[in-house]
Order: sequence, then structure tokens, then C-alpha cells
Amino acid sequence: MPRAVVPTIPSARAVIAARLRKNRSGTIGVAIVGLLVLFAVFGPLLSSHDPYASDFVRGISSDRLPVPPSSTFWLGTDRLFRDELSRLAVGARISLFIGIAATLIATAIGAFVGIVAGWFEGRMLDAALMRVVDVGLAFPFLLLVMALAAALDRTTPTTILLTLGLTGWLGTARIVRAKTMQIRNLDFVTASRALGQSTPGIMLRHVLPNVAGPLLVIATASVAQMILAESVLSFLGGGIAPPAPTWGHMLFEGQDYFTAAPWISLAPGVAIMASVLGFNMLGEGLRDALDPRKH
Repeated sequence: MPRAVVPTIPSARAVIAARLRKNRSGTIGVAIVGLLVLFAVFGPLLSSHDPYASDFVRGISSDRLPVPPSSTFWLGTDRLFRDELSRLAVGARISLFIGIAATLIATAIGAFVGIVAGWFEGRMLDAALMRVVDVGLAFPFLLLVMALAAALDRTTPTTILLTLGLTGWLGTARIVRAKTMQIRNLDFVTASRALGQSTPGIMLRHVLPNVAGPLLVIATASVAQMILAESVLSFLGGGIAPPAPTWGHMLFEGQDYFTAAPWISLAPGVAIMASVLGFNMLGEGLRDALDPRKH
């Protein structure tokens, strides 16, 4: 007798990946983020120029201005006659590191606060945590970041990512709290209580996995917010100290040369726009892929 063929059931990860590939926004987002990561990893290898060294021989024009894009300097040179491409690539590493690390910190804090507040809804702990969130959300995010950065040493990537991470969890906490309030009254949670599982165990084994989907979408969009916030800080002089080539500071350096050498501002501006667009589109694609109502 022929052996019966047992159909294979695709894993949840495979289903989500397939849905993401069918989503136009998600596909474009994956492509942009993938190119950004590749540029951050291999970008410095594309140029033989030192991103911190001025080239007063080939990097300066006869008019004592930065040279435009050419075969020697693919993106031209900046106001101090340094290679724009190599500085942009190093800046991509800094922006990705700060954006992802700050998002991990903010997501962890927001998930913890949101789950605890949602589980103890209506109690004093929930009220205290939510009042902190309400007060924090009453201020614009960038204003909170600038206020905290002004009170700290703002010259290192570690300080900047901690500043962003410690101020970016407020919205996440509110969303996770609402999701936790829905989950804690479901049958499988009630059964876990009846079986004598501890509250921390239920939070870790049942609540956290069920809020992981929304958390992933929020975290993806938060990376774009963190990159933009770091760029704004650097542009305003409150970010990582020079000569570190952050995109925001490169944008600031080019504002006085916008007419004579527009490529100085154009390169970091396009990089910031592309990274924010890529992570936002990826987050939108993940949101649609994780929503069972759309499939």
C-alpha cells in the first residue's frame, strides 16, 4: 500500500515571513533596512580614505572649497575636506547601534511596566505607574530627551543610547498594559491560576508571549524614532561629541555650505530619511503580517 502523505504544518515564523513577503510595505522596508545594515558593515571598505583625516591635496578645490563627488571621493568631501562616504558609513554604524540598543532598553522597560500595570489594574501600583506614564507623555519626546541629555555627559554613544532608552518606553508601556488587561481574563490564564502557578510565572509564560507580536511592531518603529532623535540631538549640538561622524552632526556641518557644496548636507539627510522610512515601512509590514484579521 502506498504510504500516506502527512501534510506538513508550516511554523508560525514561516507563515509570518510568507505574509511579510506578500506585503509591499514590508518588502520595501526589509530591502531598505537590509541595505542600511550592509552599508554599515561593509561601507567603510568601499573607501580607502580615513573618515577622520583631512585631505588637503585631493580633497580641496582650487577655490578652497570641498570637492564635489568624483571617482576619488564618491560623495565628495566635507567642510574639513574629509571623505563624505567613509564618514557616512561610520555614522550608519553609530546610528544603528544607538537606535537598536536604545530600542531594546525602552522595549524592555515598557514591557515590564505595562505587564505589571495591566495585571494589577485598578490597584495602587497600576495607578502609580500610569501616573508616571501620563506625566511623561505630557511632554514631547524630544524635549524629554534633550532635558535628560543636558543633565548627563552627552559625549559618548553609551550615554546617548541610555538617554533615549530611559525616555522612550512610555508609549510602549501604555500599549502593553491594554493588551495585558485583555489577556489576564482569558481562559488559559484562569486555568493557570487554578493550577497554582505563581503570578511572575504566568506573566513570563503566558502574558509576555502573547504581547510579543505588538511589542515587535512597536520596537521596529521605535528604531526609526531613536535614529531620528539621535540625529536631532547631534544637529542641535547635544549628541556625541566630534569628531565622531554622526549623521545629525554631518547635517549641521553642511548647513553653511548648502549653496556651495550641497552634497555635504544631502548625503546624511538622505541617509536619515531612508533609515526612518525603512524601519517605519518594516513595522507597518509586520503589523499587517501579525494581524490574523487581514488573512
